[in-house]
Amino acid sequence: MPKMKTKSSAKKRFKVTATGKVIGGQAGKRHGMIKRTRKFIRNARGTTELSAPDAKIIKGFMPYDR
Repeated sequence: MPKMKTKSSAKKRFKVTATGKVIGGQAGKRHGMIKRTRKFIRNARGTTELSAPDAKIIKGFMPYDR
């Protein structure tokens, strides 16, 4: 049986915590900052925990990080 492959894009962008949660960068901060409110930009700093449906998809991309 061949090894399962990890998606390289997922391993670069996401991290699985010890409790199994998936951490990723905040969405919506690549461009268009002029139209965003200062509050949005401030609150979107750093990383955040992905929602359960999104985390399930990402965990499928990283089979060895469980």
